[in-house]
Amino acid sequence: MFEGQPKGLFALAIANTGERFGYYTMLAIFTLFMQAKFGWSEAEAGQVNAIFLAAVYFLPLVGGFISDKIGYGRCVTIGMTVMFLGYLGLAIPTNDVDTAKAAMLGGLALVSLGTGLFKGNLQVLVGNLFDDPKYASKRDSAFSLFYMAINIGAMFAPSMAKWVTNQYLASYGMVYDAANTDPKYLEVLSGGYGLCFGVACISMVLSAIVYFAFRGWFKHADVTAKQAKASGDANVEELTPKQTRDRIIALLLVFFVVIFFWMAFHQNGSALTFFAKKYTNLTIEGPMRFGFNIFSLALVAVAVYTGIAAIQSKTSKAKAISSVVTVALLGCAYGLYAMMDDPTMAQPSDFQQFNPFFVVALTPFSMILFDNLAKKGHEVSAPTRIAWGMLVAALGFGVITLASTSLISPMDLGDKTQSILSPNWLISTYLTLTFAELLLSPMGISFVSKVAPPKYKGLMMGGWFVATAIGNYASMLPSMLWNKIPLMYNWAILIALCLVSALLMFSLLKKLKKMTE
Repeated sequence: MFEGQPKGLFALAIANTGERFGYYTMLAIFTLFMQAKFGWSEAEAGQVNAIFLAAVYFLPLVGGFISDKIGYGRCVTIGMTVMFLGYLGLAIPTNDVDTAKAAMLGGLALVSLGTGLFKGNLQVLVGNLFDDPKYASKRDSAFSLFYMAINIGAMFAPSMAKWVTNQYLASYGMVYDAANTDPKYLEVLSGGYGLCFGVACISMVLSAIVYFAFRGWFKHADVTAKQAKASGDANVEELTPKQTRDRIIALLLVFFVVIFFWMAFHQNGSALTFFAKKYTNLTIEGPMRFGFNIFSLALVAVAVYTGIAAIQSKTSKAKAISSVVTVALLGCAYGLYAMMDDPTMAQPSDFQQFNPFFVVALTPFSMILFDNLAKKGHEVSAPTRIAWGMLVAALGFGVITLASTSLISPMDLGDKTQSILSPNWLISTYLTLTFAELLLSPMGISFVSKVAPPKYKGLMMGGWFVATAIGNYASMLPSMLWNKIPLMYNWAILIALCLVSALLMFSLLKKLKKMTE
């Protein structure tokens, strides 16, 4: 699984892990912060969240255009600096409401701009590592590993946000209470949320340290098509004008279709978090507590990799060591679970850790499955995986629809909560959506890095994120309708979007294959 990969992949993946940890720590509580700080409704908070997400994923187009001119590494460096300043602006506490809103909007603008310069261009550097024929066959598996590393950061983020918030509340003699609307409590709660932005500052610094410390491992990939051609690099792919045009059109078709997927998928910070807050029983009892201890989950995720190593190792000694480590990891995970309070109290943002956990734990099985299919002559193309991913996403929202059949709609519930549902409903939804994400997101990025014309690599990677941006902005629709239509209708809209996008992608498969050959 890790064997035969260029070491630059691991340096770039770890650098991205740190940056994503800070970003998702901030995102885990962002809508909740706005509600506590400014008293905004789900619709207002969801709209700001959607606009921010749209900007974060739209600006890589600008970053890609710039990087094709001045270089990918230079844009990554500038992006890290700008992101740090944005998180710092968000972290500075302000009592005046107007000043707080201005500081928040300014910080969000800087984080968006910095991400635009950083995110897509870092992934172009990853893709460039595999332009070398020696590593070309490893491209898809490499992006699966890279995507897994992103989710390691995302997995720990909600628990970090929860821990920071709880510590801050405890310093005032308070505990988290989803139903508490007392102004003094909300003021303290928003202060705790504000500290989470400081966590993002620290993680950004750590990410930069890794990036520069190991830059020698991937420096050779920091070359634009123009620079590579000038140096006489034999690995530069020469395309005719028709091939260039066909590839760009093929990518634009994929970008258009995945907009609908991202619109449905990115509900973790808004509609699904509101669902956790309003309808899910946050008093966690019995074996279910295991899923709410991030360190137990992390040990299980690592045990997946050591367990696979035990099976795949070529020597008896390596198999024995991997087996012992796997058993030890699972034993420690159980020990941490056994020490938890019973019952234990969860927070709405806790559920956001399940998606990245499932990504990390399931990535090896996804890689093994598709590698085995390829070896048997049944390789599944990236566009085909994307189409199936959309169908699976529809199934995921079908799960949450079943959970909602007997619930009072938000428009009738008002400020009250109906905390009756088992957390298993949300966990099952996140699990199913993760299957969809593993089929779509890493394969989409790999497809772009492979198909994009060399002189437009940065721009085309930015285009993938623009599609994500449009979908993210449209993801505010369920939040805007939250208090206006029955809950079932909200989920039905998301199911319909996933089904329509799947049908569109399936209808384009033959055309895409012909255009990218």
